[in-house]
Amino acid sequence: MQSMHSDAPMRIIEPRRVLIAEDHPLYREALRAVIPQVCTTACIAEAGCQGEVLEQLTPEADFDLVLLDLDLPGAEGLSCLRRVRAIAPLTPIIVVSGNDDPVVMSEVVMAGAAGYVPKSAPRQLLLDAIRMVMGGGSYLPAAAVVALRRAQSEGGGVARDAPSDQLTSRQKRVLTLLAEGLSNKRIARELEISEITVKAHVSLILKKLGVSNRVQAAIEARKRLAGEAGGR
Repeated sequence: MQSMHSDAPMRIIEPRRVLIAEDHPLYREALRAVIPQVCTTACIAEAGCQGEVLEQLTPEADFDLVLLDLDLPGAEGLSCLRRVRAIAPLTPIIVVSGNDDPVVMSEVVMAGAAGYVPKSAPRQLLLDAIRMVMGGGSYLPAAAVVALRRAQSEGGGVARDAPSDQLTSRQKRVLTLLAEGLSNKRIARELEISEITVKAHVSLILKKLGVSNRVQAAIEARKRLAGEAGGR
């Protein structure tokens, strides 16, 4: 099982405005040190509790990226993540958390996070996650994908042979590339079709799989591929 990313080059949009939501000063400083490796001119804002996050994350703030700790003072469960998503639905959110509970990971994905990075992960993994997400993809470390797949399997989840069988051959190919973490632009280049066509395919794929974002679709794709491999 590989992480949800590709080693092939992609067009990365530099995050010029970043919000770091972390209450521990030392870890917040560590996150600050990573951002210049992606964008040297990035403007970085900080928040140490849920209240400060909501104060800064106004529609006018126009952040390009949010690095969010789940356990902020004033937050309960995924409350902060959900409120951030509601205020800024198009802003990529990468959850950086010390919690590696597969149930929590699953809920984070369902709540719309574009990536999940454990605090115990090396700096390079976080850097890779930011680049992947800013390239239009999604990021979950391999261990998280395995845990999510196990949690979804034990909880029922989507049957391997149901919604995915409704996909056309082109949609299945798009889904496979999406599961590798490729952005719409990269998928368009790979399949030699327009980016608008890719977006249309992705929308239909999400609807057919009964999921709400690319991360969930990628997880279902990996489950399907694993099921096909196991049946051979």
